Amino acid sequence: MTTAPQSRVSARLSAIAPSATLVVDAKAKALKAAGHPVIGFGAGEPDFATPEYIVEAAVAAAKDPANHKYTPAKGMTALREAVAAKTLRDSGYEVSPDDVIITNGGKQAVYEAFAAIVDPGDEVILPAPYWVTYPECIRLAGGTPVEVFAGADQGYKVTVDQLEAARTERTKAVLVCSPSNPTGAVYTPAELTAIGQWALEHGVWVISDEIYEHLLYDGAEAAHIVALVPELADQTIVLNGVAKTYAMTGWRVGWMISPSDVTTAATNLQSHLSSNVANVSQVAALAAVSGDLSAVHEMREAFDRRRLLMVSMLRQIDGLVVPVPQGAFYAYPSIEGLLGRSLRGTVIDSSMTLANLILEHAEVAVVPGEAFGRSGYLRLSYATSDANISEGVARLQQLLAEAH
Repeated sequence: MTTAPQSRVSARLSAIAPSATLVVDAKAKALKAAGHPVIGFGAGEPDFATPEYIVEAAVAAAKDPANHKYTPAKGMTALREAVAAKTLRDSGYEVSPDDVIITNGGKQAVYEAFAAIVDPGDEVILPAPYWVTYPECIRLAGGTPVEVFAGADQGYKVTVDQLEAARTERTKAVLVCSPSNPTGAVYTPAELTAIGQWALEHGVWVISDEIYEHLLYDGAEAAHIVALVPELADQTIVLNGVAKTYAMTGWRVGWMISPSDVTTAATNLQSHLSSNVANVSQVAALAAVSGDLSAVHEMREAFDRRRLLMVSMLRQIDGLVVPVPQGAFYAYPSIEGLLGRSLRGTVIDSSMTLANLILEHAEVAVVPGEAFGRSGYLRLSYATSDANISEGVARLQQLLAEAH
């Protein structure tokens, strides 16, 4: 009798899907490198350079021998203090620097948040459409993501009634991301307050991803769930970082703010996982969060202009429904009106099929809705130049006009 060979790769890691947004971005860059005129709307990455004063702080830090050594796994004291001060300035409530952990980008903060509070068998309510990384981190922690879907007709925002319908005795947490990746939806203060009060009433943890907090348009109000429901502070983990606000995706600095017991547990994990974030990057982040927001406002003005351009052009395509995003830098049109039509000999049976057709025939990279929980949608990032938006969406208009 022979036994079945053991898998070389653990079941835990074998079950992880690659980041769909990074896969699309890599494919687009490979085609571009091969000489194809590909326009990429895939990755959520500002096309601006990091502001010069931040770069200068990093250059000086690289020359300081003090930064050539280990620093505390939790993060430099000065940066944790600056994050606490920035939270008071921007979010309107006080946190202790002792409850701040500096992480290797926002993704590490997401991973550590779920790892710190989720046990095998726990359920995490995950409003959809959701960012691709959330469900994978929940599963890595042994939890089960419970999708609650809100479509274009709801402005991609879930209601408390939907959350309550999904709640069971195993519900441990709910994920809140506002402004939203992938949809650009922004919850109002009243909506966030209602979600916070529901979570407080039922003892449900809130994980609040606020990395797009400064990218708001059309008078959308900044809203922070702990400021709105202060009693929630003891069961909330706030995730943030410098990547989107300051055009610092490559510097890899994020943070999480959490109750002291969670902070201790996550710090212990990070001490084994990665030690400290690169010191030069921490000093750059210190310059970013300690400075004013003038550079941020300039970038937001450009994003706002690009948002209106992309939405107006997408709305000229028959079969698309395009809610106006009020935050972040993504448009998220519904393509359900195109399903069943034929395009260059292929039936459009899903957003995955359509995204592949668009890349092949228009040489434009978009991310299909399957990556974010449900087919029938496309995500397009307008964190790129006005010229790229005009050319890329014009190609979409021309190609999709052939669908019949």
